[in-house]
Amino acid sequence: MAGQKKTQVAEPTIKEFSIVYSVLSAEERDFLDKNHTVLKYRKNQIIYQEGEIPTGLLCLGAGKVKVFTEGIGGRDQIVRLAKAPDFIGYRALFAEGPHIASAVVIEPCVIFHISKDVIYQLLLRNNRLCMNIIKSFASELGFTRFRTVTLTQKHIRGRLAESLILLRDIYGFEGDGQTLNIHLSREDLANFSNMTTSNAIRTLTTFTKEGLIAVDGRTIKILDEESLNRISRLG
Repeated sequence: MAGQKKTQVAEPTIKEFSIVYSVLSAEERDFLDKNHTVLKYRKNQIIYQEGEIPTGLLCLGAGKVKVFTEGIGGRDQIVRLAKAPDFIGYRALFAEGPHIASAVVIEPCVIFHISKDVIYQLLLRNNRLCMNIIKSFASELGFTRFRTVTLTQKHIRGRLAESLILLRDIYGFEGDGQTLNIHLSREDLANFSNMTTSNAIRTLTTFTKEGLIAVDGRTIKILDEESLNRISRLG
């Protein structure tokens, strides 16, 4: 595991990770309590890199993470944005192969690491836990297929509008009910939308002039959700 260091974040516990913990028996919960590791990461730290072999299940207890692959010419493509209580890197674990993407911290993270032996023991004992993992796989697979189609068939405006709506769905709003609760760089927003950074900047400027959003540095406020949804839907 690369780069685990202490940082100031909230202190969640494995008991709050309901996808796993809620379906375990008292004995299994005690076993998990005694056999997991809490890892803390600072902003911009690498959690795992493409080509590494996973050592266990990674449960995101707090913070925000981007999962990306390096494309042609060194340009990154963000394939997933994660938040608690998501799993990350688990495809490689259960496929028993290397990671095919890398994960880096957007906002300080707490991650529960459950070693491969421990999670396999729990899965062999508990059918409900198996079903929860399968549901998580199915949900992520459906989202990935949806994004593959939309990022290749939609025009730039449609792709960026879709990305803003997805950021809303994943991270929600701040207290004002309009400001996205995630602050991405222009490059990250472009990499999430399958476009160049310059195209992302131009399209953000256009959306701002049209009164759809307001932008202040990395802070984006959605002013007209209905129009953004329409642009996304029409592509």
